[in-house]
Amino acid sequence: MKTLQALYRIGRGPSSSHTMAPFRAAKRFRQRFPQASRIRVTLYGSLAATGRGHLTDKAIQEAVSPCPVEVEWEPSRQLPRHPNGMRFEALGPDGKVLAAWDEYSVGGGELLSESAQPDVYAARSLQEILDRCRTTGESFWEFVQQCEGQTIWPFLERVWDAMQQSLRRGLHTEGVIPGGLGLYRKAPSLYRKSRILDVTFRADALLAAYAYAVAEENACGQPIVAAPTCGSAGVLPAVLCYLRDELNLETTDILHALATAGVFGNVVKANGSISGAMVGCQGEIGTACAMAAAAATQLLGGSPQQIEYAAEMGLEHHFGLTCDPVAGLVQIPCIERNAHAATRALSCAHFALLSDGLHRIAFDDAVSVLLETGRALPSLYRETSAGGLARIYQKRLEEQRRQPKTENQGPELEET
Repeated sequence: MKTLQALYRIGRGPSSSHTMAPFRAAKRFRQRFPQASRIRVTLYGSLAATGRGHLTDKAIQEAVSPCPVEVEWEPSRQLPRHPNGMRFEALGPDGKVLAAWDEYSVGGGELLSESAQPDVYAARSLQEILDRCRTTGESFWEFVQQCEGQTIWPFLERVWDAMQQSLRRGLHTEGVIPGGLGLYRKAPSLYRKSRILDVTFRADALLAAYAYAVAEENACGQPIVAAPTCGSAGVLPAVLCYLRDELNLETTDILHALATAGVFGNVVKANGSISGAMVGCQGEIGTACAMAAAAATQLLGGSPQQIEYAAEMGLEHHFGLTCDPVAGLVQIPCIERNAHAATRALSCAHFALLSDGLHRIAFDDAVSVLLETGRALPSLYRETSAGGLARIYQKRLEEQRRQPKTENQGPELEET
């Protein structure tokens, strides 16, 4: 498995797969062929289907500026190795192709060409890691330190700082989220309400406010941490910030929890997928929930077995979750899902702590089923905005257009 520095990525939203990775790929291509008079980029599959809503074209233009770039969209075609394929072509003054390069965005902001980087972790399965922890007496975070070295801690501190910054900005920024859906930022209101609610609802209100804060920042294209993706970036920081305040935790405690969460995210990334275009939202929100559940259980004093159980529940109970973003935007249902996954993560931690950590389905089993389920999902439920909630919204839009206008008719839905 790769370093956690390839899992947690600090960058701008709204999508690690559709914004971060194409930006980096385009920048790399431009650096390789500075003599190009212009660049043509063809986006395939999910990148083309939801790329406009995910600002893929704008990310590419920014990456190669000031070189002119033309973006072509092929949503009904795919390159052979992943649904998120892109073809870069360097064009000369006469329009002839000087060079071409196919690249793939495989989830969490990672490019397929980066998969050749050396592994940092010899273990590939969670069971291998658990067995080692039982033998050595190490915790998950100590296992990370043994494999990554001391340099992992300054990196995770930067990750934690970036998470807190995005959360603070989101809690204190109001206004309409761009994209045309007319969504108003809810995090500040949720945060205020949490101050006046009784203890029964306060935890859920705070978790929701924190998750909304980060997810809304992501939807606005602001800097966030992909954990493991941009679309699921609000889950882990929401849980960590809530527990930090409730338990009066030190920064070191949080960094250890981030390391433990990273172990579980890495296992999903290595053996399953965190790409919505490959396995649906179960790979994004499901993995984020598992990571947050593992982190929470550790912070609450759980054993390695209880931590593994909490993560397994967080992943298992998102099986089959589709990725059907309305209008191709990372807003509906994405923002709300971050809040629900954060509350579920804490619930999984509580349930695991009530148990002895023994259970029949291992985390590795859940990862295998995640991949199997994702492959069985029709493509319209894998980040193409062709089915589910995205299709229902589009259908309503079309029906409204066919209706005759009256004086009492409300405002029309706006198409992006």
